[in-house]
Amino acid sequence: MIPKYRKQYNKEFSDEKYNQLKNILAEKGGTAPTFRVSESPIFLTKEFESKLIDASESIISQIKAISAETLRKAVPDNCRVPNDTDQPHFFTIDFGVCKSENGAIEPQLIELQAFPSLYAFQKVYEETYCEVYPFLSEIRNPMPHETFKNYLKELIVGEENPENVILLEIFPEKQKTAIDFVLTEQLLGIKTVCLTKVKKEGKKLYYENNGNLVEIKRIYNRIIFDELDNIPDLNTEFDFREEVDVKWITHPNWFFKISKFLLPLLKHQFVPKSYFLHEFPENENLEDFVLKPLFSFAGSGVNLNPTKEITDAIQDKENYILQRKVYYEPIFEDINGEFSKAEIRLLYIWRENDERPILLENLGRMTKAAMVNVDFNKKDAIWIGSSNAFFG
Repeated sequence: MIPKYRKQYNKEFSDEKYNQLKNILAEKGGTAPTFRVSESPIFLTKEFESKLIDASESIISQIKAISAETLRKAVPDNCRVPNDTDQPHFFTIDFGVCKSENGAIEPQLIELQAFPSLYAFQKVYEETYCEVYPFLSEIRNPMPHETFKNYLKELIVGEENPENVILLEIFPEKQKTAIDFVLTEQLLGIKTVCLTKVKKEGKKLYYENNGNLVEIKRIYNRIIFDELDNIPDLNTEFDFREEVDVKWITHPNWFFKISKFLLPLLKHQFVPKSYFLHEFPENENLEDFVLKPLFSFAGSGVNLNPTKEITDAIQDKENYILQRKVYYEPIFEDINGEFSKAEIRLLYIWRENDERPILLENLGRMTKAAMVNVDFNKKDAIWIGSSNAFFG
């Protein structure tokens, strides 16, 4: 996409530098990433960045215009958490890098979430790319590290003492994103706590630290609530649906409200047409659409080639959408002259008194397979996995 930087990067690339990148990340995080780190960043033009931001701003405006009552319908009754908020604290939005019918490279919306992604890791990842390849500093994200840190600290810790704020996850040491938890602890001075270790007395929550019970006043929530039902024999003192004296960052209900549920309601040239399965019109061709369950994470349950037999067999059609297929364009050249596809996730925060969210960072994912999830790639492929986009 930006030939100058792609050419220079591929010229400077070596396996030694790739290992150096991974080693620095492991050193900074105190643990190695358990997900695949791509050998390369994603280079995109400022023009493409403008298209991403324009589409995001339009989508944000449309979401703000949707009634609270409509958004409330997105939350399953068995997952509803008390003390909802007027807006989420996080907003992330995924775009595929695609080619339009007239040959222009353009973004196409894939998904959107009001759920925190790898904010701490992506900032460190971007900085590490610049350490290993100093020429990247001229096109890096202009937001200084200290500004980034202050934004997140204000959002997550607020006025509380960091010891009364936790990052909440289920079995955090087993999660692929464990390195992000460690980097978040370093950045904000908070502890990562497993849901099974949270103690409850009345409406107050506590965790144990060096033998002392510490009250939890704010929760930086990293648990996908509806996934808890899939964990056998899970014993916890605290159920999300109970009313407790804590501030959620962000409130769990927003995971459902800003989700695939919104896709049929959004309109923009970079938003593929979507329908709820039970409202799919007869004049549309099923072959042109991807089937997605509303409530799933990391690509699970997605069917790239749905048939009428498959859709007819689904009982709860209102919990599925059909989204018009988009075709990721393989334009990111590796050192062997082969090309990867990519998608970009924009990472916003949304402060409580702000009209609109603030863009902090981005997360890139590269693939050579039909789906972006790295598990679908061949084991010997390169230029695949987690990445970061640079715009120049």
